[in-house]
Amino acid sequence: MSKWIRFRRQNSQLDEFGRLVDEVDFDEQRVKVCVGDLFDNNESTDEILKVKDLNLLTPCWPGKMFGLWKNVGSAIESQGLTIPEEPLFFLKTSNCYLPHLGEVRRPPNYEGKVIFEGELGVVIGKVCKHVSEESADDYIFGYTNVNDTTAPKLIRKDPTFPQWCRAKSMDTFGAFGPSISTKVDLNQMQVKTFNRGRIRQDYAVSDFIFSPQQIVSFLSQEMTLFPGDLIACGTGDGILLWKPGTTVEVRIDGLDPLTNAMASN
Repeated sequence: MSKWIRFRRQNSQLDEFGRLVDEVDFDEQRVKVCVGDLFDNNESTDEILKVKDLNLLTPCWPGKMFGLWKNVGSAIESQGLTIPEEPLFFLKTSNCYLPHLGEVRRPPNYEGKVIFEGELGVVIGKVCKHVSEESADDYIFGYTNVNDTTAPKLIRKDPTFPQWCRAKSMDTFGAFGPSISTKVDLNQMQVKTFNRGRIRQDYAVSDFIFSPQQIVSFLSQEMTLFPGDLIACGTGDGILLWKPGTTVEVRIDGLDPLTNAMASN
């Protein structure tokens, strides 16, 4: 397994990337600086930096970010919903992307509640068009944590037009990272979300209605996927109000945990 991050050095505006070299807590890890393209023909340098000395960025910059709805079996059952015949998805726009330790902020014109949703994210690594489920792994670069932050009041504000994109795409509402992990064991993955130190979500990736491979294949039949595109695979039970001043952490087996706080004001 390799783990990749993007970062800026202190007092620098240059985006860089590299591969993590230690098997310790994320904040104590070091990164070997790489050059080239994260997804194609990159090379390692001899330079190694401490993660705690860097300004972290999102581990990639998706041209498109998808979110799945009704994709966790236990959540569908508990909410009395029907199992979809095909993946149901929405899009989140790039202005919402937020890195590890970034602060989530409620827009001044929105007074409704904000909720957190811990999810597994799939990162595309190659141009992907009309691929089969069996070959989808060849196009998946790796996996990351996602906190699909949502302003639920807006979704049904207009009864004639569900506003999923608006509710999901406010600035800072798309946290993911801190790293991308390759070659993970999906069958052993458990998604856990903590708020104020208490576990709020706990569900298995094996409970997905549609696997990452099925989702990638489905999306690629209608939309070309490009390196860096991100798919949030849907969330389980336990989504709650995200109160100002509190922290949410998404932990998934094999991935570095994602931590973000809701601004106090």
